[in-house]
Amino acid sequence: MKIGNHFTENNIFVAPMAGVTDRPFRTLCKKLGAGYAVSEMVTSRADLINSVKTQRRLNHQGESGLIAVQIAGTEPVAMAQAALFNVQRGAQIIDINMGCPAKKVCNKWAGSALMQDEELAASIIESVVKVCEPHQVPVTLKMRTGWSEQVKNADRIALVAENMGVRMITVHGRTRELGYKGHAEYETIAQVKSLVKIPVVANGDINSPEKAADVLAQTGADALMIGRAAMGRPWIFREITHFLETGRLLASPLIAEVKSLLLEHLEDHYSLYGQVMGVRTARKHIGWYVKGLPGFESFKQSMHSIETTQEQLLAVSSYFDSLAEQSDRLPAPLHEITENVYE
Repeated sequence: MKIGNHFTENNIFVAPMAGVTDRPFRTLCKKLGAGYAVSEMVTSRADLINSVKTQRRLNHQGESGLIAVQIAGTEPVAMAQAALFNVQRGAQIIDINMGCPAKKVCNKWAGSALMQDEELAASIIESVVKVCEPHQVPVTLKMRTGWSEQVKNADRIALVAENMGVRMITVHGRTRELGYKGHAEYETIAQVKSLVKIPVVANGDINSPEKAADVLAQTGADALMIGRAAMGRPWIFREITHFLETGRLLASPLIAEVKSLLLEHLEDHYSLYGQVMGVRTARKHIGWYVKGLPGFESFKQSMHSIETTQEQLLAVSSYFDSLAEQSDRLPAPLHEITENVYE
């Protein structure tokens, strides 16, 4: 799919999720079939740009494929400066965050709170596009269907964004009011698709190959963006692409392969976060991988007493070796999405 002057590998994308889609996670998802991935949201505040947290989020070292950075903020000038800063660091696409529902983001009028102020939203879009155009860096937008069920305005913002030069729009099929409760609706995404000529990406509750095909059919979207369903299950991208291409489902992955993938993921994770922080922040990823598997509750609990990378790698390796003694492949996925991440 084309985004400005760039082409993605396919039309199944990784959603930006704070605390999840760091460089190691994006790298693994791309390896397993994702055609495009956007970074965790990066603040537009200049006073935080050199913080350890922000610098980690800006780390794209060795990352394959297109480098896309999502920026979040409330001031047009600051957002434009943040866009330019990232372009100068190698960003090939800049994504504007108008979709995050987190209170700590919306309370500062960033993320999906911007959908309440269409004039400010338009000003931010205009400023970011203006600074990116001379560098031939396309700007994209991620938003929700609106602030609440009573105030759905994704259609109006999409038309404004297209008119101002945005090259792709992603819509999560929920209002900010819903957060991650209930179920995503796709009628609004279909409406946006019918109104604009630029690519539209559908996001929300896409957790299986069959659901992916259904959402494409319902919305007419040009691409799909997968978020929470990829946590601990990064092979979902190849499952979906295979199903869309052939109409057939792939077998669940071999336990030996999952073990290898997780160990590779952990090694890359440690390289970004360091030994101490790496062990602690890896626990959530390990928990997502093993959720629902035999003995996963006690195994997850044991992770909290492990403080070194070598111990953690050994424990993970031993756990999957014990699983492999019972079965060659993982059990079929439950397709359950329960995590509240800042997507």
